Amino acid sequence: MTDFNAVMDRYLAVWNEPDATTRRKAVDDLFADGIRYVDPLAAVEGREALTALIGAVQQQFPGHTFASGGPVDAHHDQMRFTWTLTAGAGDPLVIGFDVAELDADGRIRQVLGFIDKAPG
Repeated sequence: MTDFNAVMDRYLAVWNEPDATTRRKAVDDLFADGIRYVDPLAAVEGREALTALIGAVQQQFPGHTFASGGPVDAHHDQMRFTWTLTAGAGDPLVIGFDVAELDADGRIRQVLGFIDKAPG
């Protein structure tokens, strides 16, 4: 049985990992080889492209961190969860939710992201 909360925690940790080498290893461990990631601002396939996207987001929002916005809702091999992007203790700059689908090995094979709040 999959611990979906642990998967979400690992997912957010990847997005927060500042070291490119450590981040790439975490991407390799958590995501399926053919990972497909789509949100309103990006669409990438493969671990290398996802790693590059995460690095670009970190450069765009220096000093910000991703955090859970609430509990995971999950069944079968899919999960959905909200997240926030915040700098320090202030209000979140961005709020969104992702739907992730896992493969038979428990790796994330697809993420569909949605933005609920973003800067103007």
